[in-house]
Amino acid sequence: MAEHRLFTAQQIAEKLGISKQTLFRYEKKGVFPKARRNLINRWRQYSEEELKKLREIIRGNLG
Repeated sequence: MAEHRLFTAQQIAEKLGISKQTLFRYEKKGVFPKARRNLINRWRQYSEEELKKLREIIRGNLG
């Protein structure tokens, strides 16, 4: 069975080359879709596929 790795907001921000605050601001403005939340601690979680989509959004908006 394939394991699906989830990333934190900090990890995603680092991979996208933006700050965590910018990630949250883009989500609040509707540039990025709202992230899923961990059921226990309510932290944002992102999958590999979501990371790819966020990269495409950044390229489209900033490129």
